[in-house]
Amino acid sequence: MALSKEEKALLVKKFGKDEKDTGSVQVQVALLTEQIKALTEHLKKNHKDASAKRGLQVAVGQRRSLLDYLIRTDREAYFILIQELGLRK
Repeated sequence: MALSKEEKALLVKKFGKDEKDTGSVQVQVALLTEQIKALTEHLKKNHKDASAKRGLQVAVGQRRSLLDYLIRTDREAYFILIQELGLRK
């Protein structure tokens, strides 16, 4: 379920300013999105896994908070990010 180092490095390189920019909002949202996708696939197979459901809810809430912050501070970056990640508004 966890992302490998290579997958994380690719996401950081794509969404960050450089390969060490792991704290920017765009990178955090991208990493959470991949985590949410993995948890969703896991729950399709294991629908009774309560701890995974809780983890999914927490990840979705964190991503929502970060996206709310991003739309308040930089609307243009928000719209670019949700388009690249394929998220709905």
